[in-house]
Amino acid sequence: MAPSIVETVTEAAQSLKISAGPLHKGAFVGGPKTYAHDGEVKGTSTQPPASYPNYLPVWDNEESKIPPLEPFEHYDHGKDADPSFPDLFPADKANVSDITPQIGSEVRGVQLSQLTQEGKDQLALFVAQRKVVAFRDQDFAGLPIEKALEWGGYYGRHHVHPTSGAPKGFPEVHLVHRGAEENVAREYLANHTNTVTWHSDVTYEQQPPGTTFLYILDGPKSGGDTLFVNQAKAYNRLSPEFKKRLHGLKALHSGIEQAQGSLNRGGTVRRDPVTNIHPLVRTHPVTGEKALFVNQQFTRHIVGYKKEESDYLLQFLYNHIALSQDIQARVKWAPGTVVVWDNRVTAHSALLDWEDGQRRHLARITPQAERPFETPFE
Repeated sequence: MAPSIVETVTEAAQSLKISAGPLHKGAFVGGPKTYAHDGEVKGTSTQPPASYPNYLPVWDNEESKIPPLEPFEHYDHGKDADPSFPDLFPADKANVSDITPQIGSEVRGVQLSQLTQEGKDQLALFVAQRKVVAFRDQDFAGLPIEKALEWGGYYGRHHVHPTSGAPKGFPEVHLVHRGAEENVAREYLANHTNTVTWHSDVTYEQQPPGTTFLYILDGPKSGGDTLFVNQAKAYNRLSPEFKKRLHGLKALHSGIEQAQGSLNRGGTVRRDPVTNIHPLVRTHPVTGEKALFVNQQFTRHIVGYKKEESDYLLQFLYNHIALSQDIQARVKWAPGTVVVWDNRVTAHSALLDWEDGQRRHLARITPQAERPFETPFE
């Protein structure tokens, strides 16, 4: 009998046993070449130095490969939140506006680093409801990195990315770094017609992220925005009979391809890649909302379906998500912005549309949440 897709992917994971010792220090996640570290620290002929050199990526934070992640008990603090949000949005300070009716809000007048415990609980609930929230004029990037991690750790165990660069001494921080003078968009578009890659972060983990934080360090003059889509609305747009058919289905999510891609670029894999099976429809533990939980980057196959059947259904869902622009939001980055979103009920995509030769440098704090679960169809 031919092996199933689950067996095939599992065998591939077991065969990908790479020694993940220190990588050459100039390695750049976006491609096979290296970035000029001195150019990032000292600047170039056309670009200033990195504003936050303490956030420049390295790949040698660990002496050897790190062990597999162990399951843990996650508690979502949104369960404790006052739904009127009095501590998150004081009446005399906060300015809250919707980016679109269906997804996204923008907030001014609230300093995340100064929130009380009650305010942090309310943040988890508000983000779960609005899916993505852009907080402007924040001091987050200027905090000591250990303080930013301590703050973010309230929302769950920090995820350590298996392939990306991180600040020296802080492997828990995932960096999105495109250095000055890098021709990122030009190189990507040499082999693609567009730069949109919808995904939810590291869904191949047994316990993928929940409330997630991304803050800007340096950005291009224009472009480099991030798209978000409301996966709960995407689910609700489907007919009752179609939703009923999706319930009970599970899909395999794989980190193998990301690991192999890192190696192909001369990168590192600091933890053996994993696969996990999750429901196609996921329930949020606080709001009770059901949401599609598939993404083209990491979802590989619907368990129990033949390849053609699985491909057909998954492609329908991917197209449905990508084409539903009325349940999407485009978040524009500006200095001092912290974007908070719920990875359980959204997907997102960066846009590689800025002019070459400019730096785009962001840091992500990625608390893990519960293992995805599904409640009965109603």
